Amino acid sequence: MIKADMNRKMEIARKKVWDAIHAHGGTTLLSTGISGDDARMAKAAIEAGARMLEPNHPAVALARGYKGVTNMHAAEQIRHEIPLQEMAKVTSGVRQVAGNDIYITVGIPGGFTEVMPTILSDEDFKLMSLAGADGLHVHKTDLKDLEEVVERAHKYGLLIDAYIGRSSDLHPFGIPADTPEEVAKVAKLMENMGVDFIGLMTGMSYEGTKAGEIPVIIQERIQALVESVKVPTLAEGGINIVNQKAFRNTGINILVVGTAIDDMAELAVREAVKNFIP
Repeated sequence: MIKADMNRKMEIARKKVWDAIHAHGGTTLLSTGISGDDARMAKAAIEAGARMLEPNHPAVALARGYKGVTNMHAAEQIRHEIPLQEMAKVTSGVRQVAGNDIYITVGIPGGFTEVMPTILSDEDFKLMSLAGADGLHVHKTDLKDLEEVVERAHKYGLLIDAYIGRSSDLHPFGIPADTPEEVAKVAKLMENMGVDFIGLMTGMSYEGTKAGEIPVIIQERIQALVESVKVPTLAEGGINIVNQKAFRNTGINILVVGTAIDDMAELAVREAVKNFIP
């Protein structure tokens, strides 16, 4: 009954992504964290040139101080407790400020590999679509689970960006693939099942790396990804203002940046407040 309508919705959303990629010379930004879930910061990001935003439930938990969390590592532990209805409200607010030309993908409880059973129904996908989401930011670790999410999301006109990780990652944020060869194999499987954009978790968020550098193994994994699929590709984890230049030379289409922007925003607030304190 609505298949053609939802296909058209997805076509419009894909165009937003490709337009952003082309406008920024082949590699664009997916702005998340504070700039994804705070409409004021989203507006600032858009005014600076961002064309893609990502509200997500761990960032909302951190922004709300839910259960006293003060860092993203802690927020990841209780992210599944954020009501999906809250994510719909956040998305709706950001959409109303951002306008229709900005691509919005949303991380929702049940869309990640949660630590407690978190079931998504058709009504949940419909709710997020009606709230203004173009897509869902998904971190499943099982291909069958991911395939089910893709099928249901597409039913309601939502695209999916999903990720490849490693079995040794501190937080399980993607389908595990430990070698470049496995990355290429998994990426092709994801593309064939209908994943719209495929990302690689760098592992650098918690492991760290030298300023401005990308470890060779990550370079090899990125190369395996970009050479194996035709859909837009993403990199997420530990990308900052220094090493982002190196990522731009890898062929990756979209850089997912949250913590680096959050840290700069926090520093700006501290410095601003100091000016008002005797």
